[in-house]
Amino acid sequence: MKKVDNKNWKTHYSILMVCHGNICRSPMAEFVLKDMVKKAGIADQFEIASAATSTEEIGNPVHRGTRERLGREGISTAGKTAVQLKKSDYDKYDYLIGMDEWNIRNMRRILGGDPDGKVFKLLSFTDNERDVADPWYTGDFEATYEDVTAGCKALLNYLGY
Repeated sequence: MKKVDNKNWKTHYSILMVCHGNICRSPMAEFVLKDMVKKAGIADQFEIASAATSTEEIGNPVHRGTRERLGREGISTAGKTAVQLKKSDYDKYDYLIGMDEWNIRNMRRILGGDPDGKVFKLLSFTDNERDVADPWYTGDFEATYEDVTAGCKALLNYLGY
């Protein structure tokens, strides 16, 4: 995927990461991206959050596996609890980024479509477009972290950073 045209370049981006339950992949992507923009000195140019397509985990904290993996990088998820994607999020965010095809389908259903082309799959920004495996099922938080990190780096490159 190529970078955004300079004529479309913005000074502020709002990004919502989305997965099924908002306890593993999407909070991992939220906090990895927040850490990246903070370290790059551009955090003031971003609003980054995450949400779920389901109601199963609403109110629950980030999964222990995600907390532990991010903790090894010095990244805290303290205070984050699962929230559900709302139709109104489409107007609030510039980019709504799902972790897999199933998330994308559910996102479009909840959002009422994607008329402005704001919905993307995280790894579509990389040269290896595929789903981010769900560590809830795989137990492999390391592989998920590697995919999320690659996707977030590629997203920032796409945005011109």
